[in-house]
Amino acid sequence: QVQLVESGGGSVQAGDSLRLSCAVADGSLSSYSMGWFRQAPGKEREFVAAISRTFGHTTYASSVEGRFTISRDNAKNTVYLQMNSLKSEETAVYYCAAQGGPILRSLLVPTGYDYWGQGTQVTVSS
Repeated sequence: QVQLVESGGGSVQAGDSLRLSCAVADGSLSSYSMGWFRQAPGKEREFVAAISRTFGHTTYASSVEGRFTISRDNAKNTVYLQMNSLKSEETAVYYCAAQGGPILRSLLVPTGYDYWGQGTQVTVSS
């Protein structure tokens, strides 16, 4: 079992920025492709961004493209999500997730991941 520990959530005003972090506790980040999802009350968990294990290819939801940036620092075993120009409708619990194993699955859906963090709350006030 891989433990993912998120941090960096909080309450901000619309237009502000936040940076979320996700630490892989056992030091094995380089073994995983990583993703960020979010879930607002009463809504399904939705894809935000992902970064591949091998070449660091990134993918974004169209709603965050150009405003959010996912990155990884394998030496620090940490994945980041830089969120700029936040909107009130982006208030949600944000989760990081890890995909391991030899068989590649989609990084765009929750079922493509093997491990999840506990989530961190992001609240954006208008």
